[in-house]
Amino acid sequence: MPAETMADEPAAAREVVITRVFDVPARFLFEAYSKAEHLTQWFGPVGWPLTLCEIDFRVGGRFRFAMTGPSGKQNTPFGGEYLEIVPNRKIAYDNGFERPNAGRMIVTVSFDEKDERTTLTIHTLFDTVAMKNAHVGGGYVQGTGSGLDQLAVVAAAMRVRASLRDRPLAAGG
Repeated sequence: MPAETMADEPAAAREVVITRVFDVPARFLFEAYSKAEHLTQWFGPVGWPLTLCEIDFRVGGRFRFAMTGPSGKQNTPFGGEYLEIVPNRKIAYDNGFERPNAGRMIVTVSFDEKDERTTLTIHTLFDTVAMKNAHVGGGYVQGTGSGLDQLAVVAAAMRVRASLRDRPLAAGG
């Protein structure tokens, strides 16, 4: 989309914000976002596993994902570049489908921890209002929510494994 279109449409009309509170410290959510072994367990809606997951998690690094639906057919890959990474606090990246004239979106994921609970905020800024409406109409919010449901399970399991790993051995054990 031409830049002048973007300038004509206020950012507030092009954004979607999704917030969820998790009962785990931020480090588990951050790790779940930063490693392929975890991303393949939760990213995407239930029934649409991430079957392509290439990730170079560093500022300037790229990622490439694709999900496979219930029919067994892999969807169009999407991906982008990591723009900002602040460990356990923030990840920002651009993202878009690998198809001609596909728009881009800037996604900022914030992790705000308090008392070992973390508020995760996903702020998505689409190129245009039309792109936002197409994604929202296609189930973007519901799909993201479904992925976050799976993230809660994965992050809780990561927390349990970490607590078992860090637990002192019993006397004689």
